[in-house]
Amino acid sequence: MSRHGKQPSRRTVLAAAGGAAGASALGLAQPAVAAPAGAAAEQPPFVTPAVRPGDARFPDLTVGLNQRWTAAPDRVHLVSGTEQVVAVVAEAAAAKRRVSVRSGGHCYEDFVYNAGIDVIVDMSEMNRVYFDAEMKAFAVEPGATLGEVYDRLYRGWGVTVPGGMCYSVGAGGHVAGGGWGLLCRRDGLIVDHLYAVEVVTVDGTGSAKAVIATREDTGHLHDLWWAHTGGGGGSFGIVTRYWFRSPKAQGDEPSGLLPKPPAEVLVSALSWPWAKMTQADFTTLVRNFGAWHEAHGAPGDTGGLVSLLNLNHRSGGEIGLLTQVTGDTPNAEGVLQDYLDFIGRGMTVAPERPSENSSEHGPLANFFVPRRWSWLKATHYLGTSNQVMTNPVLRGDEKSAYHRRAFTDRQIATLYQHLRSGQLDNPMAQVVVSSYGAQVNAVPSAATAQGHRDSVFKVLYQTNWTEAEDDAVNLAWLRALYQETYEDKGGVPVPDEQTSGCFVNYCDIDLGDARYNTSKVPWHDLYWGANYPHLQQVKAYWDPTDFFRHGQSVRLP
Repeated sequence: MSRHGKQPSRRTVLAAAGGAAGASALGLAQPAVAAPAGAAAEQPPFVTPAVRPGDARFPDLTVGLNQRWTAAPDRVHLVSGTEQVVAVVAEAAAAKRRVSVRSGGHCYEDFVYNAGIDVIVDMSEMNRVYFDAEMKAFAVEPGATLGEVYDRLYRGWGVTVPGGMCYSVGAGGHVAGGGWGLLCRRDGLIVDHLYAVEVVTVDGTGSAKAVIATREDTGHLHDLWWAHTGGGGGSFGIVTRYWFRSPKAQGDEPSGLLPKPPAEVLVSALSWPWAKMTQADFTTLVRNFGAWHEAHGAPGDTGGLVSLLNLNHRSGGEIGLLTQVTGDTPNAEGVLQDYLDFIGRGMTVAPERPSENSSEHGPLANFFVPRRWSWLKATHYLGTSNQVMTNPVLRGDEKSAYHRRAFTDRQIATLYQHLRSGQLDNPMAQVVVSSYGAQVNAVPSAATAQGHRDSVFKVLYQTNWTEAEDDAVNLAWLRALYQETYEDKGGVPVPDEQTSGCFVNYCDIDLGDARYNTSKVPWHDLYWGANYPHLQQVKAYWDPTDFFRHGQSVRLP
């Protein structure tokens, strides 16, 4: 029977009892998976036996982007279809093996790669993007990178989803955490366009099955869909497919079912040299950025403009401001100039073209004078001109905050002190303050699991480095910066008039450590606030044995 009680079809719920799938899971000797409706002709599915220790591929399959985290599992399964995932999970459940799942490998903490994991399910070969005529929605498999998603949606149908900026992030974890990107102020979050999700779950008896849940469902199925609109990855099951269709979209024509990106974007990148930046100028710059966003955070207010203030450590040479205005914004050049005038108002130091040795030279130099590029060209360029893409062999740590109001002068002084600290000599240490709000704030906080719907900007505190011997100094610098910025709140951005918590996709295990979070707000409330009890109820129904878990997965009630 299908999930709606109809005759079996492509949407039939796939199931495997825990003890019945062991042999096939171990070898992945699976039948070919039928091409979904609307999909282009595909090569035969990628099928390989489990990759085990001693295999030359094993080291590369047991470490993610953050080189701090590695694993030593019994096996890694490279899967290419839902049936394979069901079989692998069923075998692991029967044998009581711990499972983790990788899509793009960008998890900031050790939730995928750690010593307790027995089986890694690697989704990188499940990377198709296609229009599903039966669902009247665009299917995206979890191993597809955001760059692949944007390319295929736009080249094929002239549409997009408002996802993240980094080209190599996998859709699997990005969507589940409620991803955001450069079109968020115009089109909201990527989960605001999520129509359905296919998830491999494990019930109380240890049986694995694949379930499809949609936005239109009710009861437990709707809850499962809702949990994947910002509840984070690794708590409810393994996502094998997402479908996207905007809530108000009508008809069957694919080009009308998701947002159309602008044909062009106007991009500006300014740079202020640290050598000329006084504390007064720094304070003015950060204060102006916050004030503009406080004044323009409501839905419909300047939605075509998104800006990132890159407060790099002084060893990086410059502070940068990257701004994108959609080309279809009325008087786009005037809107951009008004914004830049506001941000620079009262500063005594003028922006300069980046120096050749600047950590920001790549993306900033090309847009020192604002220029119009096609949306796709700009998306490619900006998505690949960052630390992750230019130096992929990194160790790192990250923290986050949502702000309802601007930084206080005391907080700005703390940022200035730590960004100029001689304790660290690392051009990859930075604080990135990013536009938020506008259309993001048009959605009620309980409508999606991602409940941060009244913030005006988001902050990423991060440092990346390459050598293990530099772990201690980088971690100490970042922890001190973050704790002192929010010291009057207990060291974390607790929900209050100014801040509203943290971004689950910038996962931070320190939020659950009493040494670093001295507030009375637990880590899960920083991520999900009032939505957490609902997530726990979904967890209890769909994963009653807590089979899918990690350091900050949703806990059973």
